[in-house]
Amino acid sequence: MDIRPAQPQDFAAILALNEASVAVLTPLDGERLQTIHNQAALHWVVEQDSKIAAFFLAFRKGSPYDGPIYRWFTERYDSFLYIDRIVVDQLHRGSGIGSALYNQVLAYAQENKLSLITCEIDIEPPNASSLRFHQKLGFKTIGTQATANGKKQVALQALEIQAS
Repeated sequence: MDIRPAQPQDFAAILALNEASVAVLTPLDGERLQTIHNQAALHWVVEQDSKIAAFFLAFRKGSPYDGPIYRWFTERYDSFLYIDRIVVDQLHRGSGIGSALYNQVLAYAQENKLSLITCEIDIEPPNASSLRFHQKLGFKTIGTQATANGKKQVALQALEIQAS
């Protein structure tokens, strides 16, 4: 398993992974992906057997990113890393890729003296596996919000980072 920064040549695979999980993610097209790639603090892919098995996108406060959940966190916190999306190919789920990514995210947050990692998880319709995964890592629900014109409800999550 190789975790590395995403490159434009990875975009087709990233878009395919996103589309396969669009039930729990905002849709992406190539133009939007290029825009958020340029705005992201972290945009990583995981290569497994020479194929993209996962990708990860996160933003720090101060990014021009326009996501409504990101803006909610921006209005309330001085310093954070917002995880916009993490997608692991269905064939690789449960293989430790998510944990490996989050270990690197935690190291990044500590190195950059960020006190909070934030994200949202669908609760209606539920994304139970993501909720369990994040709870296991210590994320706590700090609010809820309707999205997708009221068709979805998300749990706003935060993980406090201890100074090392």
